[in-house]
Amino acid sequence: MSTTAVPGRAGTVLADLLPASSAGRARLRDAALVVGGAALTGLAAQLSVPVPGSPVPVTGQTFAALLVGTALGAKRGVASLGLYAAAGAAGLPWFADGTSGWSMPSFGYILGMLVASGVVGFLARRGGDRTVLRTAGVMVLGSAVIYAVGVPYLAASAHLSAHQALTMGLRPYLLGDALKAALAMAALPAAWRLTNSPS
Repeated sequence: MSTTAVPGRAGTVLADLLPASSAGRARLRDAALVVGGAALTGLAAQLSVPVPGSPVPVTGQTFAALLVGTALGAKRGVASLGLYAAAGAAGLPWFADGTSGWSMPSFGYILGMLVASGVVGFLARRGGDRTVLRTAGVMVLGSAVIYAVGVPYLAASAHLSAHQALTMGLRPYLLGDALKAALAMAALPAAWRLTNSPS
């Protein structure tokens, strides 16, 4: 029995469109997608620009994490970002600037990405990535989840006030997040159009 998803079917994410002719092959496909999503996030994290006065750089990993969650769906997205977080915490140097470990003040953003990947994956299964406007909403919500975890973690770990944490860990990144959302708004609906799937 084929496990290949029907394009456009409710509950389908982009990764479901990859063929898998048996349950065993579907598991192999899913494992490869989880590892590939973690690797993509690790590579994107190396696109890093320091922010003066903040321990949190601007990176490509937030965009990658939201893209992975949306394209893979909640279950595989969380598994992928969980692998990324666990391997980096264990010492694999693929956090921003080739760092690793869990004691850095920016680790809360990585935990936020893990949660956000589940949220955006859940919404993508309900068609949240099919149109430009829906994708914009999904990306904004995913970014908000990352900050909802990352900013309080930054405040607690760096002993900052709420105002200081917002100044250092939120405001400098809003323009970059808007640009990342714009990229997703263009890429994800376009990918669905290429599959000739109805929105």
